[in-house]
Amino acid sequence: MDLATGVGLLGGFGVVFTLIMIDGGDFSAYYDKHAMIVIFGGATMATMMRFPFSTILHGLPMGLRFAFTMRAVKPRELIEEITKIAEVVRKSGPIALESMEISDPFLAQGARYIADGYDREFIRDTMERDRDNFLMHLDEGSKIYRAFGDCAPAWGMIGTILGMVTMFAHMSDPSKLGPAMATALLATLYGALIANMIALPLADKLHLKLEEEDVSRSLIIDGILLIRDQKSATLVREMLIAYLPHNTREDMSEAVA
Repeated sequence: MDLATGVGLLGGFGVVFTLIMIDGGDFSAYYDKHAMIVIFGGATMATMMRFPFSTILHGLPMGLRFAFTMRAVKPRELIEEITKIAEVVRKSGPIALESMEISDPFLAQGARYIADGYDREFIRDTMERDRDNFLMHLDEGSKIYRAFGDCAPAWGMIGTILGMVTMFAHMSDPSKLGPAMATALLATLYGALIANMIALPLADKLHLKLEEEDVSRSLIIDGILLIRDQKSATLVREMLIAYLPHNTREDMSEAVA
């Protein structure tokens, strides 16, 4: 599980919960069905208008799953593992990869292609297609959550305006002023919370993971192709170090030396 996502989400709800408790702990005062309908109904419908229905059904659960459970891939660890694979191939041949345990599924897929003797163009085209499709799905999830985050505050403002219209229309009936004011204020609250505590942070997290996966999977593809070309483990390592930040490159080069 991505610890930062879970801690951030629980911490955000904890802040709101603490503030309500400090103000008396009356949670019922912060619930209004009209505001709920305006925010969740309106923002959902507006988001559906932006994307095909199939994209929403696929992107929402996938984006949520990867925001919470997708493990961080460290390029330095990948380079070390790819270097070991190159050493095994140089010493024992590609067939030795069939019994080798590889932690990263995408890297394991590439190693299997080498062990099965596929040609270079097939390996490159297939792995690049898999990478691009995976990144496209992550991008879809990020865009959907960002769209929902954009819509929620706007619909909160719409709920506020509707509540104020109702309030001014019933100025002669004091019993209806309170519920109308609650709808007006809570709609804005719901929209701001959903956008800034859930939708937009998840969209940013998915976009960050997309960038990390782009680098990691491109690194894996280059490494697999180098191994397929029977390059030495040292050359494979030196060429893949280019994916690392400059300070990390120097540390890794010193470790090799």
